[in-house]
Amino acid sequence: MQSTTYNRRDMLKLGGALVLGSALSAKAAQNNTSAPKPDRPITAVVLGAGSRGNRYASYSEKYPDELKIVGVAEPIDLRRERFSKRYNIPEKYQWVTWEHALEIPKFADALIITTPDALHYGPAMGGLALDYDMILEKVVAQTWQECNDILKLAKKQDRIVAVCHVLRYSPYFRKLKEIMDSGILGNVTSIQHKEKVEHVHMSHSFVRGNWRNKAESNPMILSKSCHDLDILRWLIGKSCLHLSSFGSLKHFRAENAPKGSTPRCTDGCAVEAECPYSALRIYYRNRTWLHHMDLPQSGDQGPAILEHLKNGQYGRCVYHCDNDVVDHQIVAMQFENQITATFNMEAFTSKPGRETHVMGTMGDVVGDEHVLTTTDFRTGQETVWDVRDHVDSLSGHGGGDYGLVHDFVRAVDRHDESLLTSNIEASMESHLMGFMAEKSRLNNGTSIKIELDI
Repeated sequence: MQSTTYNRRDMLKLGGALVLGSALSAKAAQNNTSAPKPDRPITAVVLGAGSRGNRYASYSEKYPDELKIVGVAEPIDLRRERFSKRYNIPEKYQWVTWEHALEIPKFADALIITTPDALHYGPAMGGLALDYDMILEKVVAQTWQECNDILKLAKKQDRIVAVCHVLRYSPYFRKLKEIMDSGILGNVTSIQHKEKVEHVHMSHSFVRGNWRNKAESNPMILSKSCHDLDILRWLIGKSCLHLSSFGSLKHFRAENAPKGSTPRCTDGCAVEAECPYSALRIYYRNRTWLHHMDLPQSGDQGPAILEHLKNGQYGRCVYHCDNDVVDHQIVAMQFENQITATFNMEAFTSKPGRETHVMGTMGDVVGDEHVLTTTDFRTGQETVWDVRDHVDSLSGHGGGDYGLVHDFVRAVDRHDESLLTSNIEASMESHLMGFMAEKSRLNNGTSIKIELDI
């Protein structure tokens, strides 16, 4: 373990507790490779100009010498027009669909594929056939066979596919892995990991929103929590041998609708004022979770929000939607070297975030995505590392979004996928864990042996 340093703020708060060293600057936290920046900007075409596409593309605004956005495919006119204006994209490189973008010969270095889950397979296969490298938003595809198809074509074409398992690139989880690999905990024996989705996030994304239905997206364990299965696999550094899973859609069902509720929150619902999932409360009165609505960029947004709620998907009663993904799920896993892990996905929490407890024979570490507290059983010494002390600013996913793009442009520049921790081959096992967890859940928690054959 690296030497410890003292932090005055934490000394005052914690009565003399030591702070784990290896302080990371803002730039260093984003950097997990020694590769220099490219000699010229890597050029990229964004397929899907929604929230995720805009997030990755925005890296080019902060680091224009590393990434340049040169094309976009987006079926929603307003999004395509705004995106094209923002990145000065010529009209000839603006398309309605990803198919149109791939009808012409390759003209950029890479694709950034941030289409809906059900539209990952087509553009990935088409882009690889044209010899594009790519950032591919998770989940890779909707079936294990489709994931394998993409992997095999990437190998055949010798292309780089960076899967958006962005937690691997965040300073917090990189620090947690550093602690686990340092030996300070002795031999790791088990991990307890929890994802608190938060009740409003659940209603927005997984009841009303784009990830509510398995046929249109993926099971919850993949569409939301493949991040978590992947981070467990990466932290442990060993293969999962067996797993078992339980979970269900318990609450957001028609039979649980309160008396007096209506199909839409704007239809005169008798319980709207007291409902925690009221669309009028969330979107109109509180003006939160608006990033999936295409609203005016200036002036009063209220009328446009109300129009969305009266006619769009986000105005529907959460008890009268076509959702079928679970609202709570647990997975129990047996890894190599007798390491066990449990994962809980919980919708009904007041706040979002992830909590992790890693237990070893000589110490343990507890974290909440901000602070990591390590205890050495041999000395009783408690050490603390706070990401907010070491990183000036963070992009989405605790810095992981920009961290991924940072490493991707260097990997493409040097044609070296080892500069990525989440290339497609490295990401396959956690995807398989997700597919098998859903299979176990649908079979009353049957224990399933994980056999990776790629």
